[in-house]
Amino acid sequence: MSAQNLPVKKSETQRELIQLVSFNLGAEEYAVEVLKVREIIRMTGITHIPNTPHYIEGIINLRGQVIPIVSLRKRFSMEFIESDHHTRIMVMDIDGKLMGFIVDGVSEVIRISSGEIQPPPAMVAGGVDQDFICGVIQHSDHLLLMLQLDRMFTSEEQESLMLING
Repeated sequence: MSAQNLPVKKSETQRELIQLVSFNLGAEEYAVEVLKVREIIRMTGITHIPNTPHYIEGIINLRGQVIPIVSLRKRFSMEFIESDHHTRIMVMDIDGKLMGFIVDGVSEVIRISSGEIQPPPAMVAGGVDQDFICGVIQHSDHLLLMLQLDRMFTSEEQESLMLING
């Protein structure tokens, strides 16, 4: 068998290509896997629900489906700012249920190799409340924090959120 007929094996150094949606909260940029994002909508009227955690803005009706809306600014203990024409709600699939996350703006869809994702520093990753930070990516001239938003909530919080959207 000649070398030309040998089966070509993928190099172990070749990595899977991943698509991410990047978004802003203040001066920081974050990213989530594009496959988790169902759609991105402009801010809309939110119905507030009493006695919910401080970071739950309320609910919206999205084409007949009621979904809870989470303020990522509040969840990350960031300073409050008014919504503007850049503010978006990222509707995401979290454990099979739709949830909306308010972000300051959506930047772009980026494609990276899985090898470009660095683990978060131990100080960050080790925190109980930081379990949802799953990686750091060098993008252009800045760092992106890669998030797994389904890890953001404790099991009790997930149960209460699921009660909101049935």
